[in-house]
Amino acid sequence: MGLHPSLKRGGSKGAGRSVMTRTERIKWLIEKGQWNDESSVVGLPKIKIVKLKVSKKEKPKEEKDSDKKKI
Repeated sequence: MGLHPSLKRGGSKGAGRSVMTRTERIKWLIEKGQWNDESSVVGLPKIKIVKLKVSKKEKPKEEKDSDKKKI
């Protein structure tokens, strides 16, 4: 029995994950210093994955050498 097409992830199709897995959340809490050994792994707060898009900046237009020599 195969996997239903609606359940397949398929390469770049579809949106990425929006929430971290349990192990990723525990690692994040340890880095922030909010985790202790007595904490329960059940009922952890959901942590949203934020991806920033980097916009390309235009290069400043440089004057040509012939334009600079004009007096």
